[in-house]
Amino acid sequence: MTKKTNGTGRAGKAAKVQIGRRTVLRGAAAVAGTALGTGVIRGFPAVHAADPVTLRIAGTGVNQFKQLADKAKEDLGFTIQYTSLTSDDVVKRAVTQPTSFDMLDSEYWMLKKIVPSGQLRGMDVTKIKNYDKIVPIFTKGELPDGTKVSRQGISPIKVSYLTDEKSKDFAGDPTQWMTLIPTVYNADTLGIRPDLINRPIGSWAELLNPEFKGKASILNIPSIGIMDAAMVCESTGEVSYGDKGNMTREEIDKTMAVLTEAKRAGQFRAFWKEFNESVNLMASGEVVIQSMWSPAVTKVRSMGVPCVYQPLKEGYRAWAGGLGIPAHLNGKTLDAAYEFINWYLSGWVGAFLNRQGYYTAVLETARDNMSADEWDFWMEGKPAKADILSPTGDKIESAGTVRDGGSFWDRMGSVTVWNTVMDEDRYMVRKWNEFIAA
Repeated sequence: MTKKTNGTGRAGKAAKVQIGRRTVLRGAAAVAGTALGTGVIRGFPAVHAADPVTLRIAGTGVNQFKQLADKAKEDLGFTIQYTSLTSDDVVKRAVTQPTSFDMLDSEYWMLKKIVPSGQLRGMDVTKIKNYDKIVPIFTKGELPDGTKVSRQGISPIKVSYLTDEKSKDFAGDPTQWMTLIPTVYNADTLGIRPDLINRPIGSWAELLNPEFKGKASILNIPSIGIMDAAMVCESTGEVSYGDKGNMTREEIDKTMAVLTEAKRAGQFRAFWKEFNESVNLMASGEVVIQSMWSPAVTKVRSMGVPCVYQPLKEGYRAWAGGLGIPAHLNGKTLDAAYEFINWYLSGWVGAFLNRQGYYTAVLETARDNMSADEWDFWMEGKPAKADILSPTGDKIESAGTVRDGGSFWDRMGSVTVWNTVMDEDRYMVRKWNEFIAA
């Protein structure tokens, strides 16, 4: 589903869209977080100097930038301590060691495993200053123009709300209690080395093309890798799915049979779990086509190596992440967690992450912290008027280039499936591990 932009573009207009909040929430929300102002935050370091705050944040490494921790220290006076974990270990830590962190940087698919444990509290949306400006993917299950988002897999709206603050049950409709306050999301695809392939790549099926024998890679995180595998198998016509995001055992068996046959034939150079691994594989040229994440593509480009996040005709596999609060948190640390989240959505962080190639949960505040050229390149799919820099200041695109996949609307409007946890998750994980060991 391709969306077109004109003038300032609908992504620009989306920044002004406000989602109506339930009347019962309006009063408290009007005063929540007012100290944050418009995104230029002052005074907090002095406030917290006499009573230092340290926030321990556990999650995957994709959002754990030193620059964000330094900026939080500057603006809020908080010390941020990151613990970087693999996706599966984020779930394990959240369920079995919830007191080892103060905030959880989780993906939405993980919630199906975490929430039933009761270790994650519902987050009070009346305390979130920019709640009304959060992209409605998370609050209504649609894009800002009302276009419904694919519900295959675990689309965020399925797990965005709890029935109560300490509930173990997801709510069918929006409530006062969000599981996570969204921070980033993206439409994922395959990364390629265009200089080493030298021909167009337009389908997920290319991952299993014998032309790339020994130079292909897929990520070894079962809940995510299985979705890339499904996109590949469906595109080749070898497997048909009722719902790729919730496969039957028969569909899982067929999918893993295709992958196992390819593995035994020597198709895959490696199976990676952490994005630095994918960076090294691609930058070295050991791999020319693989599952990839946006920060990895950005990193490879910042090294001066050609790398394309290739749009494909079958669409994208999407994911989303957010910040959650463990149920045990209380007192000043709980207050600091809400303060940090309000700061996170106030614009500086959103602009930083947009420059990474992600999309941020609040478009309006991020736009206020980006140049017009940056916004047009990253969000509108327009040619860059000047060189495009990474969040750390490295050149990653030259003037005149267009973002891979085009605009926000072209990319998020073409999402086919979301990262997921299936009803047959245990069976799927066992079959995936058998594939890796084959």
